[in-house]
Amino acid sequence: MTRLVVATRSSHKLAELRQMLPPIASLEILDLTEAGIPESSEEEGIEAFSTFDENALAKARYFCKLSGYAVLADDSGLCVDALGGAPGPFSKRFCRRLDLSGPALDQANNDHLLRELEDTPMPARDAHYVCVIAVVTPDGEESLFRGTVDGRILTRSRGEWGFGYDPLFYVPELDATFAQVGQAEKNKISHRARALQAAVPRLREL
Repeated sequence: MTRLVVATRSSHKLAELRQMLPPIASLEILDLTEAGIPESSEEEGIEAFSTFDENALAKARYFCKLSGYAVLADDSGLCVDALGGAPGPFSKRFCRRLDLSGPALDQANNDHLLRELEDTPMPARDAHYVCVIAVVTPDGEESLFRGTVDGRILTRSRGEWGFGYDPLFYVPELDATFAQVGQAEKNKISHRARALQAAVPRLREL
């Protein structure tokens, strides 16, 4: 049995990944707590890079070294065309509020995004959710997998589910925001689902 550590402290992200991962008989999925890795202030400085690829790899390498197990880590975010691809890898702290976390931080980020796009007409509000998954093993093998989903930023929030920018992210193929559909529906087409689907053959090899 091979152990795979999912490197995230986000309960939302962990739940999504667990739901989307197909059963792999030879693979035991562990979160960071189950892997015996207590939360550390050092973790705040891991994702210090300007690309999703670099951040995902940095996180996977860090927790692989600590745990001694294979690690799956992801970096994801929202890229808005009218903002030159921002917030991108800086999506989590787009509002620069270091004193907030959880739903309060999500709300602050959404409010900041709406202010940034205040004078942008709807046809120019195209955006993309991006997820990059890194898989790193103790023997030094590294793999990257990318998933994207296209949408548009609305002028006000819609829906009560999801997290992050989901209430503002309208997906034409759903005719709804990610926050208006249930988790199962979102998991069929989300950026994280698509990246994970691409990673499954590599996970089966572990």
